[in-house]
Amino acid sequence: MHISKRLGSKVAEEVISYIFIIVGALLASFSVVCILLPNDAIDYGTAGIAIIINKLTDINLSVCVIMVFAPFLILGTIIMGWAFGLKAIVGSAVYTLGIAIFEKIPFELDTEHFIAVAFGGALLGLGLSLILKFGGCIDGSEIFANIVTKKLSEKTGRNFSMTPILIGFNACVYIAVFLLINRSAALMSLLVYVIATSIINRFTDHYEAIKQVRIITKEPDELVKAIKDELGKTCTMMNSFGAIAGENTTLICYVNYFELPKLKQIIGRAGGSYTTVSTIDEIIKS
Repeated sequence: MHISKRLGSKVAEEVISYIFIIVGALLASFSVVCILLPNDAIDYGTAGIAIIINKLTDINLSVCVIMVFAPFLILGTIIMGWAFGLKAIVGSAVYTLGIAIFEKIPFELDTEHFIAVAFGGALLGLGLSLILKFGGCIDGSEIFANIVTKKLSEKTGRNFSMTPILIGFNACVYIAVFLLINRSAALMSLLVYVIATSIINRFTDHYEAIKQVRIITKEPDELVKAIKDELGKTCTMMNSFGAIAGENTTLICYVNYFELPKLKQIIGRAGGSYTTVSTIDEIIKS
């Protein structure tokens, strides 16, 4: 009975997460098509690349999005697993469908150019926050940054933040907008980036940063093995003592934002533990 109830709760959580990912993808696509593009601004990341291609070639925007997103979705699914890949595919599919639908719906935001772009950036940030908060992803730049940091961690044994990679990626996008489209579009798009990422960081607690996970458990061996086998991560183990629980072990593990849901699954399977997650701005190894 307890197992059945627990399974039902997990299914309900997954259904809710997909609902919020779909809502977030529709908000993002509405913001891009109905607010940002009519006001001479574009999205950032791989969506920005798709918009640049659309403006230079007149290929349908939704087709451009599929062309640019597809390689990243395939790579993300292969490297980060089907649990992540399925949510990324659903989010991207709804985002693309939303673009195709909203392109056919007449909409005009009757306000000043600057205010419209600021509002569009905020709405985009809200949509992307919902997607990221519930384990999804619709931007290939985030998948790319996650893959790069994962490979660097495997080679060096150190943990890396995605921030420098994301900033570098988007800097290239905005330079391309500046050179290939126009200066005004580049500046307005930069405003979108600043507003959207500010909102995303507020709701996801700096998703691009490293996450420190502390697990207090009485049976550490099973958890350590699963984390090593399924995530390729190691743990620091410390003896600890609880006033009520008595002797136990505290495990400390460092992961990125997209690895965190998988780690939570591993911890949930083991049961009988107490876990905290915090954001780490920097790790210094000497």
